[in-house]
Amino acid sequence: MSLTKTSSDFIAEIEALYSRWGSNKYDEQISQIEHAVQCAEFARHAEADDELIVATLLHDIGHLLELEQKDGNPNLNKNDEHESSGAAYLARHFSSAVTAPIALHVEAKRFLCTTEETYFAQLSPASVRSLELQGGKMSASEVERFAKHPASERAVALRRWDELGKSLEPSGLTFLDFRDYLRRCLTN
Repeated sequence: MSLTKTSSDFIAEIEALYSRWGSNKYDEQISQIEHAVQCAEFARHAEADDELIVATLLHDIGHLLELEQKDGNPNLNKNDEHESSGAAYLARHFSSAVTAPIALHVEAKRFLCTTEETYFAQLSPASVRSLELQGGKMSASEVERFAKHPASERAVALRRWDELGKSLEPSGLTFLDFRDYLRRCLTN
């Protein structure tokens, strides 16, 4: 992706990325764009703040960045570290209130699988596969370190909506329904 000069250009760049690659299912049964809007709608329904709604909407943008870089041919047999690439990409125009939960949402999955016995049973088959690629359950020291992170609670909330946002029933929402949230959260 090219570096943009203005924040409105950045929103257009994000929308173009979702337009090009959002129909990709990336090892799930649901498209990336439908997953994004379902997750964001869960956050909105829970009355999350605008930044967490945007984080939830954009949490998997790193997958789309990989699709863009690899011309639509991702390697599903390795950890793509989409949480890191997505957070770094978004940090150009969004604050850490948006990017930190994104950067931590994979760790939040590992944390929840370790600390809540029932959480693992809720994972989709693709999430179970990716959990192993992402390091599996956490050690006691990893749990402690994650729990102390200032954004851990927000990342856990995002992760819970992430797992819920996989309904094959279309939500009726579009990515553009969240444009005002994106605009309100831009930092420059």
